[in-house]
Amino acid sequence: MQKNGKNELNNNIGGEKAKNNIYHAGKLADEKQPGKPYEIADSRRKIAFYIGSLHKGGAERVFINLAEYFLEQGYQVVMVTQYRKEHEYELAAGIERVISDITPRETTRNRVVNFLRRVGKLHRIWKMERPDLVLSCVGKNNFMTIVTTMFTKTKPVVSVVGEAAEEYPNRLMKMLANLLFPFATGVILQTERSRTFFSGKVGRTAVILPNSLNPDFLRPQYQGEREKRIVSVGRLDANKNHEMMIRAFAKLMEKYPEYTLTIYGDGALRAQLEQMVASFGAENRIFLPGVIPDVAEKIESAALFLLTSYSEGVSNALIEAMALGLPVIATDVPSGGTVELIEHGKNGWIIPAGDEEALTAALDMLLSDPELAERLGTQAHKIQERLAPERVNRQWQEYFEQCIMKG
Repeated sequence: MQKNGKNELNNNIGGEKAKNNIYHAGKLADEKQPGKPYEIADSRRKIAFYIGSLHKGGAERVFINLAEYFLEQGYQVVMVTQYRKEHEYELAAGIERVISDITPRETTRNRVVNFLRRVGKLHRIWKMERPDLVLSCVGKNNFMTIVTTMFTKTKPVVSVVGEAAEEYPNRLMKMLANLLFPFATGVILQTERSRTFFSGKVGRTAVILPNSLNPDFLRPQYQGEREKRIVSVGRLDANKNHEMMIRAFAKLMEKYPEYTLTIYGDGALRAQLEQMVASFGAENRIFLPGVIPDVAEKIESAALFLLTSYSEGVSNALIEAMALGLPVIATDVPSGGTVELIEHGKNGWIIPAGDEEALTAALDMLLSDPELAERLGTQAHKIQERLAPERVNRQWQEYFEQCIMKG
């Protein structure tokens, strides 16, 4: 992770400066012309991305991929995040980083005042940076983007990358989404099922754009005998339902003594999952190695990939496993993300979310029939063509250009 580089903004610095100063590219904005935006001599389009942080996760990976693509296409690119966290994705050289949250010095005990200061600070960032378009994602970030770009020339585009009912989980949040989204220049969804969550106008005008495949997973399908490993990749949280995965595998350990289960990732439930593994006496069969940098290398030769989430948008981990040619078993999540990727029985196996018996049966079937598993994996590998980065990123670029050209 870069620290204090010349293209970063670090607003966690205290000191003698005025409380509303914004640190920009290693210099204070008021060192140029206090209260006035920077003069932009560069005539290239400028795209901004707004997200909570760059902590390693699916939405963050999508934003990093898109930012790098637009940079390669000659755009100016700025990544605006609320916070900076540990274990973040690195930004490519040439992508500016701005932190939008208020500093401890600016924070009061009054939540309303703090909220208004956050709104004001983000609005000033757009006024200074002057992006042609800003893309945001995840819940309240979309609301902030729409509100703070008002009375600027920046076109707000909001995206729903997860399960809409989780991003907007109550009546108030859903009402605000249906009220504010029509003021966005563009709305991006990932599945057709997501349209039904929103009001008629939002659902009708939104576009469906897929995630592009991480280039690290663009490779020929693994050839040779697969290792007797079952793998999964994801945060160790309640939604991923790794408990069901562990229980299902434990039921089959005696029948398939050569197989192991490895769950890559970290999170709040690590200790609980480790205790569960110990309760089955399976420390030498079930492994939790944490976050790793070389996921593709670690999983491409595995026998099976599992996704057991209760909800997802369109899972990047599932896309990547399929692109490697792994046979996959995945839950049918409410957003429709799984069925967007898998044709049941052709390029993967779909089970109902939370159905442990179905998972156990599917595992048993594919472990006992390697030829069927390999056929599923061979068909899954074809997703590389459908979600090739140059193809999908071009769709995003074309849509962004359409939004920028709108009056």
